[in-house]
This record gives sequence, C-alpha cells and structure tokens, in this order.
Amino acid sequence: MSNLNEILNYNKQFVEDKEYESYISDKFPSKKLAIVTCMDTRLVELLPRAMNLRNGDAKIIKTAGAIISHPFGSVMRSVLVAIYELGAEEVIVVGHTGCGMASINSERILNSVHERGISPEIFDTLENSGIELKRWLTGFSSEKEGVIHTVDIIKKHPLLPPHFPVHGMVIDSTTGELELVVDDREQD
Repeated sequence: MSNLNEILNYNKQFVEDKEYESYISDKFPSKKLAIVTCMDTRLVELLPRAMNLRNGDAKIIKTAGAIISHPFGSVMRSVLVAIYELGAEEVIVVGHTGCGMASINSERILNSVHERGISPEIFDTLENSGIELKRWLTGFSSEKEGVIHTVDIIKKHPLLPPHFPVHGMVIDSTTGELELVVDDREQD
C-alpha cells in the first residue's frame, strides 16, 4: 500500500495553509555545519532537537550507518559541496546506538534480493565486474568504530582543506544523549 495519496493530500493543505512559512531559510547553513548521519527513522526529529538545530542551521547528509564507503562516492561529494559551495566550516559525523549496520547480514540481504526477483546472473555480472557484494553490504562491529572510520575517510580526503575540523559522535537513539568519540577542536 502506497502512502503517496496521503502525502499529496496533506501537502496540498500544508501549502494552502502556508505552513511552510515557518521553515523558510537560506540554502547556506547558518551554523556553518555539515552533519553526516544515519538514515535511521528514530533520528528524523531526535537528532536536530538533541543538537539544538533548526531548519537552515546545518546541511544534514544521511546514509545507512553514517558510513562513507568510498572516498569518491556521492556522500563524500556531498560533504565537499557543503564545504566549498555552501560554506560549512565544520563536519560532525553522528552514528547512533542500536544501528542496524552494526548487525547487518550481507548473506541475508542477498537472499532477500534474490527472493525479490533479481537473477543469479546479475550477481555473477556484478562480481565479475569487481564488485564484492558481501563486502559492499557489510557494516561495522560497533557504532563507535563506524563513526571513527567515517571521520578517518573525511580527514584523509585529498580535497579536504588542511586543518579542517571533523568530529565524531554517537547519539543515544532513545534519550538523544551525545557521546563525543572524535574531538577535532584546536587544543589550546
């Protein structure tokens, strides 16, 4: 069952009632902040509230597990665009407790892909093209490890400005408590 009709009906009323007016902001993040975080549904409202962010404060880049899996993929490109085009002066990677990427089972996902009608020939073609599906669909052993890995990929990127601050945190998915995992502030 699709949610599309409900979304479109709500949206029509939202626009007619001018509810959008309280969300109007600039495309440039007012706090000069870019956040790489997980796409987990628990974080949609919790993360901005726990970090005291309002609409327009930060560029929020979401990906499964807050993982940057390739230094020249679309997530890293988004980080660089946030820095060079949109004025971000700081990046924070935010993982969360209970992240599904910490327990992801690549075999189970590939079985599900097959059950939904993707032929074994597709798997073979991808594997023969050098794509290691099981490795590509692997997460991390702990949320902290995932955050540290992503911070490391950003920090080592050849296009990142020198001495650019990149921090890492883990947010509690229930309480919103933030734990600082990587502190990249200039130490006095």
